[in-house]
Amino acid sequence: MTRRERYKWPVSEAITRRLGAASFGAQRAIFEDGQLLLVLHAPPQASKARDHEIFLRLPDNEPQGQWLYKGQKGGQRVLEELLLRYEKELSRLSNALDIAENAAALFSIIGDCIPITRAAVNLQKTMEAGRNAVKEDQWLIDQRDKAVEIARNFELLLADARLDLDYKLAQAAEQQTRATEAVIRAQRKLNTIAALTFPVMALGAAWGMNLQSGLEAANPALFWLVIVIGILLGLVVRLWIKQDEK
Repeated sequence: MTRRERYKWPVSEAITRRLGAASFGAQRAIFEDGQLLLVLHAPPQASKARDHEIFLRLPDNEPQGQWLYKGQKGGQRVLEELLLRYEKELSRLSNALDIAENAAALFSIIGDCIPITRAAVNLQKTMEAGRNAVKEDQWLIDQRDKAVEIARNFELLLADARLDLDYKLAQAAEQQTRATEAVIRAQRKLNTIAALTFPVMALGAAWGMNLQSGLEAANPALFWLVIVIGILLGLVVRLWIKQDEK
């Protein structure tokens, strides 16, 4: 069984008791004994376990500084970089949506966007809970505002991608319906032609028709003229059948 990482920082026992033994778990804010612990997640990556980003805010009178990251100083800088990573993912997916030309590309964007949007929304809720616990921290308020904007933009991006996908699927379905209707109309015309010609061909085959017409000794050019006329009639019939497809 995996064990949750332990960091060398003066975290309150009350906070430790609220953490699981195997993992830090879901994104959340824990406030006990004047300390604020933020359990955040990095932007999720495909086929990769979620990465926890752990921040501890100590009371102002603590000598170690106000914000720590996994037991080390510089928590404010790392948290700002975390939000920047979400913004970069937002920019990447927005650019991908702008150039998406088919349903497959949109499916890929939506597949990437759903887990990141969920993580961004939970991050925003965690930052809001932390801000409510420590109301006097102006820097935390600013980061909360950034998280709100990031989550909102991800939700809008996901909605736009789904709308584009719905439109392309509806457009493809409409084109398929039109193509099917054109095939049906062409089939009806072919059936009409068959109904007109089949009886004549059947009678000719049954009776072995070979009547004297007087053309048996005609110029061979007449034969080729008949061939050309037959080809032209075939082209006319073809145009008649395909005119409904336009």
